[in-house]
Amino acid sequence: MIGYLRGRVKRKQTNRVILDVQGVGYSVGIPLSTYLRMGEVGNEVELSVHTHVTDNSMSLYGFSSEAEKETFLKLISISGIGPKIALNILSGIEVSDLEEAIRNSDITRISLVPGIGKKTAMRIALELQEKLTEKEKVFRAGMSQEREDLLSALINMGFKRKEVERIVDATIQEHKDEAEFETLLRESLRQLARL
Repeated sequence: MIGYLRGRVKRKQTNRVILDVQGVGYSVGIPLSTYLRMGEVGNEVELSVHTHVTDNSMSLYGFSSEAEKETFLKLISISGIGPKIALNILSGIEVSDLEEAIRNSDITRISLVPGIGKKTAMRIALELQEKLTEKEKVFRAGMSQEREDLLSALINMGFKRKEVERIVDATIQEHKDEAEFETLLRESLRQLARL
């Protein structure tokens, strides 16, 4: 199974990229968010990949972040949601916004994604709410003083706790244990600057 690819963008469309990895072209399905992050044809990119195998096909789906890949895997675990619909959902809503909508049972927000009706939105909210709650329990249990230090630093810079909590949690989740405090702080500030 392929779990990761690094190569040059040979061709790209909003939902697919051909990645040249040492002379071999991999056709990889991607969400719009990954498409927007990869830049121009010829750029070298890294993708976290899910290999999807069925009885009669094998397809690759690539993501610019582990958070996107994890959400994709949760979405395709829901009955009736296949990889194409999951990509469509990730193309229509940011992972953090989707998680917030699930947490708040905001069916209207989820059903704003093109191709997602109210029934599918309800199923997504219902089935992923439990998984999200479990993830948050584990995540909070594993979070150290580092989270509080980041929150404290940002609040002291004048940001409101409510607006920084989501950014800090997403930044820590994305970087796991790889980054030091300064890197996490810089990344959090970069995300806050986009708001």
